[in-house]
Amino acid sequence: MNVCIHASFLPHDDPDASLAFYRDVLGFEVRDDVGYDGMRWITVGPAGQPGTSIVLQPPAADPGITDAERVTIAEMMAKGTYTGILLATDDLDGFFTRVQAGGAEVIQEPVEQPFGVRDCAFRDPAGNMIRVQELR
Repeated sequence: MNVCIHASFLPHDDPDASLAFYRDVLGFEVRDDVGYDGMRWITVGPAGQPGTSIVLQPPAADPGITDAERVTIAEMMAKGTYTGILLATDDLDGFFTRVQAGGAEVIQEPVEQPFGVRDCAFRDPAGNMIRVQELR
């Protein structure tokens, strides 16, 4: 039996800004863009990897979320502490330069970590933490 990660979900509070960031700055392909009831889900993914996607979704689309939880989610997104994702590249410096030129909020420039990886960090337009490790 094979199991793989097919999609991860990240919240967005501005679908157009998120789309532009993931498509134009990160270079991801747009795989789907679906609207429903005033909300929008955008599926993106790295070129050449059709089996792996990120779904950019309204942060509180689940009808089971209370108004108080919606406020908490919005506050955590604004602080950049709600969620994040870890990416990897074989050219960390080039990737960092591209993302920085795209206007992303830089959290950490490329650095060798004491635990053995070289990485950097930035936030997407919704405040999600994106860490990027260098493949070795």
